[in-house]
Amino acid sequence: MTSEPEQQIGVGTPDAFQRLWTPHRMAYIQGENKPTGPEAGDGCPFCMIPEKSDEDGLILARGERVYAVLNLYPYNSGHLMTVPYRHVADYTDLDADETVELAEFTKRAMTALRSASGPQGFNIGLNQGSVAGAGIAAHLHQHVVPRWGGDTNFMPVVGHTKVLPQLLADTRAMLAQAWPKV
Repeated sequence: MTSEPEQQIGVGTPDAFQRLWTPHRMAYIQGENKPTGPEAGDGCPFCMIPEKSDEDGLILARGERVYAVLNLYPYNSGHLMTVPYRHVADYTDLDADETVELAEFTKRAMTALRSASGPQGFNIGLNQGSVAGAGIAAHLHQHVVPRWGGDTNFMPVVGHTKVLPQLLADTRAMLAQAWPKV
């Protein structure tokens, strides 16, 4: 005869499943750090990040008009973004100098990632508007996602989670060190 606590499936009870706990993802799911409105002063994280130290803001490099930052909720290790300092929502709102520096930072990001971790490919893109998948539609940001053969496995499909083998702070330090000097 089993006691009552043993009959209940609960904390610590084996059930043949292994679990990968990713509690840090709850902040993203619940919309933590999302702006309260479309203006720069409405809590836009991309406007606030440059005010932090590089380490605290996960900033890889700073330019005159654009900076590169690790994604706080990455798809893959090394997933970063190139972001204009100016609070603009649409690619067509960038001026000529911002457009050039955004493109240049994207090239540098690819170079740094290749040097530091040898990806076999990249996904690079802008999600324009919330219906297009922009998590923060009010401030333009370009994703640079390194890719490796086999990096899409059952975890994101079945478990809706990614296994990342490196802490963000360690990834930031590695990529900042590999960032091409001008």
